[in-house]
Order: sequence, then C-alpha cells, then structure tokens
Amino acid sequence: MNGSDTTNPRQEPLTTTASVESALERLQAGEPILVHDAADREGETDLIYHADAVTPEAVSRLRNDAGGLVCVAFEDAVADAFDLPFYDDAVDHPATAGHDLGYDERSSFSVTVNHRDTYTGVTDNDRSLTIQSLGEAAADPDETDFAEEFRVPGHVHLLRAAPDLLAQREGHTELGVTLALEADLPPAVVVCEMLDDRTGEALAPVDARAYADRHDFVYLEGSDVLGYLD
Repeated sequence: MNGSDTTNPRQEPLTTTASVESALERLQAGEPILVHDAADREGETDLIYHADAVTPEAVSRLRNDAGGLVCVAFEDAVADAFDLPFYDDAVDHPATAGHDLGYDERSSFSVTVNHRDTYTGVTDNDRSLTIQSLGEAAADPDETDFAEEFRVPGHVHLLRAAPDLLAQREGHTELGVTLALEADLPPAVVVCEMLDDRTGEALAPVDARAYADRHDFVYLEGSDVLGYLD
C-alpha cells in the first residue's frame, strides 16, 4: 500500500488502532515510521525501517535526519539461530560489570558486523548491503551461515530483543520487532535515535511529531503499540 491509503482528509486524530495499522502498512511498503518509547523510559523517538527496506538513501536519512546509532534489532529466536551473544556476555573486560542503566535492567546490544562483500563497511552503500542482507537472513535464519556471510567487528550494531518481547521489555528493540511481526514481516528492523542538533539531546516528542507531519510519516507512542496488542 502507498502513503495515500493512510491520509486523513478531515485532519481528525487517528485512533490508536488506525495509527498502528497505518504504521504496519508503511513498514510493509518499505517506508519508515517514528516510535517514541515513553517519557519515563529513554524518552527517545527512533526512526524505524524494516531491514529489507534500508537502501543507501535510507541510510543517509538515518544519518542526517535521525543522527543516533544505526542498529539492526532481531527477534530473540533469530539471534539464537545466528548464535549472537549479548555484548556484555561476550567481552571479558571489567567494564562490562556493574551497569546501572537507569532505564532498564540490561542493554540489548550484541556484536557489530559488516557484510563480507563490503569494503570499510561504513559508507551508505556498504551499510545498506549489510542491513538488507541481515533482513534477508532473518527471513530464513536456519539456512544462513552467519559467519560465512558476515564479519565481526563491523559498522552495524546488532540488538537482541527480549524473548517475550513487550511483555518483558518495552524498548525500541522490542517495539520495532513486534511491529514487524504484526506486519507479517521477518523480525529484523533498523532503529536509530532522533537527536536535536540545537540542544544535543534526544529530539522532543513535539518536534518528532512535526518531522513526521512534514514528511507524511506515521508517529507512534510505545503505549499505542501496547494498546493495540491488548
């Protein structure tokens, strides 16, 4: 479906169900959406694409319009199939101990990767190749030889979603993977925090909404997704 299917000619607020269903349609169409987790959590809005849809132009948007860390989030079962550890379990260094994150019990970070056909791995073309290949791998993880296709370290950060998704953790990792599953897409999404060039902080929700309106993107609160699932 295209963007015209989700317009609201009367300019009336969409219901939670309609907003989430519009977001699912946008993901299916390869378009980005914006998701704000919660004011009492990270308080950040992420620009989210399905991994299959991340072209070099999308990487450029993530760099320039969002500005945070470009990450690929996997469903827990997919991460298990790829034998991906949590980063703090894989690295033997005293700095991995004693975390006090403030917003959660643990980070969802795993390793960083490049596709083996990339050069440095950091260019828009290289990162697009890596991300799209990760999306393709997530569609059939048992048939993927991860180490043969990807190398560590690299320039794309991988995230592992909690096994029970939003019932266990309400981060952008889980929100994005949940939306992919609800859209009947492979459980691999790109998430990138939106930052404010003026303040250097996370982009305020009112400004993230304004950005979404300017570009005709769907904006969701994490509570919208939770409400939709209920």
